[in-house]
Formats: sequence, C-alpha cells, structure tokens
Amino acid sequence: MKRDQFLSRLRRHARKNGLAFGVVKSRGKGSHVTVTLGARRTIVKGGELKPGYIALIVRQLGLPGGVLK
Repeated sequence: MKRDQFLSRLRRHARKNGLAFGVVKSRGKGSHVTVTLGARRTIVKGGELKPGYIALIVRQLGLPGGVLK
C-alpha cells in the first residue's frame, strides 16, 4: 500500500471516531512525515509500505489490529 493511501485510511478512521489527525511534512527527514492521531505521534516513511510496517505504525498509534482494512 502506498503512503498516501494509508494516510487516507487513517484520516477516515480519525474522522469517524472524532480523533484529531495531522500530517507534518517539515518534521520528517527526506521522504518521512510525522503523523499525529489523537494524543499519539509516529513517523511514516514514503513510498510503498509493507504489511509488517503498517502493523507497526498501527500499534504505535494505539489502534486495534484490523481497523484499517
């Protein structure tokens, strides 16, 4: 899955659950961006995201496992 597609799913989840969502491009290095979901924050790389990496990001943001499918 591409990063933009993943961020779109995160944004949709945040909207449905009333969570704050933000993407800060200036807080990343190179193609990385900082993603904020509610009170949690993590870094997401650019390009193609493998399923294991997506699971890591979902866990860091404190979401249930299958929430973005």
